[in-house]
Amino acid sequence: MKIQELKEQLEQGAYERVFQWLYSEKAAEQPQRYAQALDDFGELFGKERDVQLFSAPGRTEVGGNHTDHQRGRVLAAGVNLDVIAVASPNQEGIIRIQSAGYPMDEVRLSDLSVHEEEKNKAISLIRGVAARFQQLGMEIGGFDAYTTSNVLKGSGLSSSAAFETVVGQMLNHLYSGEKATPVQIAQIGQYAENVYFGKPCGLMDQTACSVGGFVTIDFEDPEHPKVEQVPVDFATAGYKLCIVDTGGNHSDLTGDYASIPVEMKSVAGFFGKEVLRQVPQEDFLSKVAQLREQCGDRAVLRAFHFYADNDRVPKQVAALGDRDFQRFKELVIESGNSSFEYLQNVYTCQNPQEQGLSLGLAISERILKGKGAWRVHGGGFAGTIQAFVPEDLLEEYRRSVEAVFGQGKCHVLSIRPIGGVCVTPELHQ
Repeated sequence: MKIQELKEQLEQGAYERVFQWLYSEKAAEQPQRYAQALDDFGELFGKERDVQLFSAPGRTEVGGNHTDHQRGRVLAAGVNLDVIAVASPNQEGIIRIQSAGYPMDEVRLSDLSVHEEEKNKAISLIRGVAARFQQLGMEIGGFDAYTTSNVLKGSGLSSSAAFETVVGQMLNHLYSGEKATPVQIAQIGQYAENVYFGKPCGLMDQTACSVGGFVTIDFEDPEHPKVEQVPVDFATAGYKLCIVDTGGNHSDLTGDYASIPVEMKSVAGFFGKEVLRQVPQEDFLSKVAQLREQCGDRAVLRAFHFYADNDRVPKQVAALGDRDFQRFKELVIESGNSSFEYLQNVYTCQNPQEQGLSLGLAISERILKGKGAWRVHGGGFAGTIQAFVPEDLLEEYRRSVEAVFGQGKCHVLSIRPIGGVCVTPELHQ
């Protein structure tokens, strides 16, 4: 459909229902947001192009902090912040993506090898996703796209996974005949991030972004992760999900993130295994003295965290299924304490003077103790914390954290019911 036709549909309310479904309380701002993206695409690539709209949500991790890369269990959800894209196929064998605020990335599909100079850059994710589609025998081709995102970079909401997902969705829809499932698109995104971007992430971020909804995922078999929907509505329980941006940037912390799977895998390696999920907890506990000597104390502590948080996820799922929100909150706090004390991903040892996450957790505990829940959010070391805030405390909580971290830093979010999609008026009927 032409850009002007799509804009007219937006103005006439054709997308009103689908926007309400995808964005809930943020639906009203979407028509203008999508219209602006259409205009920006037209200025870059031509106003008469036939285009399509795409979206991939950010994600919030609720349980299982740094368990996915050890083939553990997680509890996560897509949220109503997302990357949106306007895309149109071309016949040049080139993917061009202009992301708002960044230089244009251009990938020639004749060269899908790893480029070392692209490590830690978005272009590596584009090249990696295209390469993996091709390796899996799915058709690919060139396209031009403009993307814009309100998934905060470095926020723990997984802006990179959302971007990988939307690139995968564009290739899947424009060229691959929708052959790739949401879980496959997640696996493709993880491959791009591991091999091309150079970050040894697990599969949770991509799966939550690609599948959407509130899900529990078991990665014991990483080729076929078990993904189950968890029916829950925090709003009906009287709580709001808040993500607080405490500042800091994830861009210089790759080494901190990488040390976690490396150290956990060193413990598994002691037993001749690849990851901790393959090592029975009783075997680990029987060898702590030897593990200290061979792997170091921090690696042992991080293994303690893995076993506890991996066991905690099904307890959280059960509590939500029983509508026992009090028990659920207790488990959230337990997980957060374990991340702080044993996983040690609340601040970086490189710069102990900067502890925005620690400060955010302290403020949250003062206000929410006995009433809500709080924990580090995402990869950690910088960025965001997560809080479940009773509705009658929301304004006090927001004022308190924003007085320290700045106006607009407390984001009140909703769970999005679906992951990466081509956005059409018929998407939700």
